[in-house]
Amino acid sequence: MRVIERLVLFNKKYLLLFFFIFLIGKNFAQVYPDQSVHQMLKTGINFIIDQKYDEAEELFKQLDKTHNEIPFGKIYLAAVAITKSYDYAQPYNDKLITNYLESAKLISERLLKQDEKDIWNNYFYALTEGYLAYYDALNKNWLSAFSTGLSSVSAYEDCLELDKDFYEALVAIGSYKYWKSSKTEFLNWLPFIDDEKALGIKYLQKAIKHSGYNSHLAIHSLAWIYIEQEDYKSAIKLAESALKEYPDSRIYNWVLARSYEDIDVLKSISLYRKILESYPKDLRSNKVNEVRLKHLIAQQLVKINKRNEALTLCDEILSIKDYTEFEQEKLENRLERVKTLRKELSVQ
Repeated sequence: MRVIERLVLFNKKYLLLFFFIFLIGKNFAQVYPDQSVHQMLKTGINFIIDQKYDEAEELFKQLDKTHNEIPFGKIYLAAVAITKSYDYAQPYNDKLITNYLESAKLISERLLKQDEKDIWNNYFYALTEGYLAYYDALNKNWLSAFSTGLSSVSAYEDCLELDKDFYEALVAIGSYKYWKSSKTEFLNWLPFIDDEKALGIKYLQKAIKHSGYNSHLAIHSLAWIYIEQEDYKSAIKLAESALKEYPDSRIYNWVLARSYEDIDVLKSISLYRKILESYPKDLRSNKVNEVRLKHLIAQQLVKINKRNEALTLCDEILSIKDYTEFEQEKLENRLERVKTLRKELSVQ
């Protein structure tokens, strides 16, 4: 039982990252046969990466209306809702998201029954299961997330059996192999547990080199792997390559800011401030992101002995009032850490 608990709770940050690999990015190494579907997908996914959520939602509603025989519209309508709420640190519309994904799963299963050798039918199912796993993980339904996530990986492996050059499957499988091995190293002494970190990285590097639509997703996953390995220079190189195409993307700016923490503290601070300033001014509430980012900035300021500036940020955080229940739950542990940091900074 303790082994199972460790598998579920090993590191929730990286578990979420693992499930994230299925989702945000360009997921098509091969172009979907219907060019109208392909163009809507390409444009809509770019909208998501650029945080243009309203435009993405409208486009995927159109896709779902005109091509309701396939699940892409419903999958990506769920993706928009999940990503927007995650980005803005706001409650998820559970009823809406669950309805989209469960409907997409029914369509995917029906298509698979009709033709299980069709690679796109397999991909529909893999992608839907991946989103369901990710959403379960976001809601801390860890066992369900693991189970559905493994089902998604298995479906991606079926895609590879049908086409060894289906590179979006390489990204998903490669990321899974790395993080599974990295976060279960305490089990490596068992004869049936292989260390597949190197293989996972190889898959991702191959996808970056050969994938057309999918390379930025591979870059994002591999950059976080480099961060975990403390190879910050490689992570910076990858993040900067993605930001050339998506300069305003908070996804990649977060990666870059984290990568610079141990390389160039001032650069990291500048990037975290850029992220904080990038959120829409008309957000109903952005307290969670404000607290997270100001705390991160304060921690970096301490590294360069700017204690007074860090103390000021701690005071700004602790002056925020009237949290919702959702915000309080999200920030409870972090606010305690801010209080601890402030106490340390107050001692001269």
